[in-house]
Amino acid sequence: MERPKDRDFVETVEGLLFCVVGYLHPPDRYTAYLKYVPDEGGKWSRGGTRYTRVIPYYHVSQVEGTYVDLQERFPHYMFSCPVRDIEVSSVPREYVREYYRPRERLASMMREGPRDPLEHKLEELVTILTGVAGLSSGDLGVTGSILTSSHNPEFSDMDLTVYGMEASTRLREAMAEIRGEHNVVQPFTSAKREVWSMSRAERFPLDFGQLMEFAERRWNYGIYMGTYFSVHPVRTDDEILEEYGDRRYVQLGDVEGRAVVEDSSESIYLPATYEVWDVEAEGGADVSRLVSYEGLYCDMFDPGDVVEFSGVLERVVDGGEEYRVVVGGAGSRPSYIKRAA
Repeated sequence: MERPKDRDFVETVEGLLFCVVGYLHPPDRYTAYLKYVPDEGGKWSRGGTRYTRVIPYYHVSQVEGTYVDLQERFPHYMFSCPVRDIEVSSVPREYVREYYRPRERLASMMREGPRDPLEHKLEELVTILTGVAGLSSGDLGVTGSILTSSHNPEFSDMDLTVYGMEASTRLREAMAEIRGEHNVVQPFTSAKREVWSMSRAERFPLDFGQLMEFAERRWNYGIYMGTYFSVHPVRTDDEILEEYGDRRYVQLGDVEGRAVVEDSSESIYLPATYEVWDVEAEGGADVSRLVSYEGLYCDMFDPGDVVEFSGVLERVVDGGEEYRVVVGGAGSRPSYIKRAA
């Protein structure tokens, strides 16, 4: 059985739709956040059931906003995790009605043919991307509302997944080559980047100039035939090296500091990991890595970059001890990773 992966989806017996987060899952649960709920007035629909999206965008503040309702109405979907030292939403396997895997959904659509204009557009985009990157359609999947067949062709986006470091790297390089080529796959215009940056300035402790720099570096977003799409690298089974419980993470409080990026190869995934050195952190903590659950900071910094950070300091216990800083995790204050001034 394929292991649970970031951006898979889970449907519960009550009809709630959760998005799976990361790769650390208790043996009897899937770590996931609530994304869609049945609602007669919802804009998404499937098989006669309409859905509302309960968070307008992915951010820790939005995810934690769902916890109040879950505690009141569905407390079995909240979990006090002893391994990560956090309260987090998760779905016990006994409450799973259906588990959705992006690759299976895309393979089915490509095999059986698209059923609506958005799926047709997705099929064309996948053909283009796999062709220029030298990949097979099996290297890609589709997540979001298309994964659960609850999408609305009039406004839904196309959210793709790509599996493994090699395939992700090849696709990243290909995306850089085909942006703007023959008006097929378009990057954001400068005006769109400005709008994107202004909207994020309300959510993140970064200024407009810093966000514009992020917007320039984002490779995994674009416009295809007028529809927004995104690409999200996901680990393969062989690349998931940590089992739940191998390590224990103990939160020690908020911390700020400065460091030099040593290795950024694992930052392509979510959570993004940066190995760092020459760290100056509050309290003198010997921090060895920065870990971000906020996608904004994925694949943004290169070896040699000097960065400033703010997040939650954690002690990692696995027979020895090391320290890491978590950005955008559950229970964290507004946090960031940015280039040092």
